[in-house]
This record gives sequence, C-alpha cells and structure tokens, in this order.
Amino acid sequence: QVQLVESGGGLVQAGASLRLSCAASGGTFSTYVMGWFRQAPGKEREFVAGVSRSGGSTRYADSVKGRFTISRDNAKNTVYLQMSSLKPDDTAVYYCAARAGVVIDTTTGDYNYWGQGTQVTVSS
Repeated sequence: QVQLVESGGGLVQAGASLRLSCAASGGTFSTYVMGWFRQAPGKEREFVAGVSRSGGSTRYADSVKGRFTISRDNAKNTVYLQMSSLKPDDTAVYYCAARAGVVIDTTTGDYNYWGQGTQVTVSS
C-alpha cells in the first residue's frame, strides 16, 4: 500500500556532508513513524534514526548522534536524513522505513514498509 523511494546517496570523502531523501506515496504519510536503517557489507541491518508522526520527536543511534539529523515534511510526503562529518564506517546501503504506530521503534521487524535502499560510500 505504501511505496518508499530513497535518493541522494553517492560517493564522498570523509568529513563531507550528504542529504538523503525518501519520498512516500500510497498512504497517509502523517500517520506513520518514519525511520532510517543501514546495512554495511557483512553486517546486520541497524537502526540509524527515527522521527515521530508530527516530526516533533526524534531518536538516533549512538554512532550517529550529533552528526545526523532526521526530519520530515508531511506536506511533501518526504523524510530526510542530513548526514555531516561522514566517516568510512558510515558506508552502507541506507533504507527508509515506515511503521503504523506511535513509538519510534529501533527494531527492523516492527516496521511495515521499506524502500529499495540507496548506497552511501565514504572514502578515506
């Protein structure tokens, strides 16, 4: 029912900034908690950041707190991930996800819809 499409990934050098976007369609965007996850080669998919339905609350993984900012524009049905001070360890495929709920959960299984992912590569 809900389709999510990520964009904005690319190849950057360490210390650079990058903004990812996720466009949603097919549902009522403002009723979904939105999150960003990432998966690096050989590792499990992990929670990166989440934002509440209204955009008033956010939650971050310790590894990105202070460097990444999640936000949403409900009028545009879009969620963003602004990434700064990028490190080689940030290299991964980044996925946006949506869940029908209230709590900003950190578990992949609690999210109902997923995008196709966008590659972020940070060189040293």
